[in-house]
Amino acid sequence: MLIYFLNSILFVMGLYCLIAKKHLVKKIIGMVIMEYAINLFIILLGYKKGGIPPILLPGMEKSQFVQQSVDPLPQVLVLTSIVIGLSVMALMVAISLRLYEKYKTFDMSEIRRLHG
Repeated sequence: MLIYFLNSILFVMGLYCLIAKKHLVKKIIGMVIMEYAINLFIILLGYKKGGIPPILLPGMEKSQFVQQSVDPLPQVLVLTSIVIGLSVMALMVAISLRLYEKYKTFDMSEIRRLHG
């Protein structure tokens, strides 16, 4: 239960960075922290204490394997989420670099003031 609490603290830290910070790079870091917290939560949902990896070894009965192995579906979903998150992060960095080229600052309040 403690790990779920720590995971929620990690998510709230990312949410705080996203909402309270004015620097664009800090907002991107907050988004990445929130993504990691969500991925960790999905992995924790499929975890089973004392579970074995979801690989069927020779000589193992299928009923024993089903009872002891962890759920592979969250692992696949997180692997897909990591790839999508990386591409979204690259897009956010590219957009922030374009904003820096145009406004010469990463500060969101300054960008709003210079908008025109």
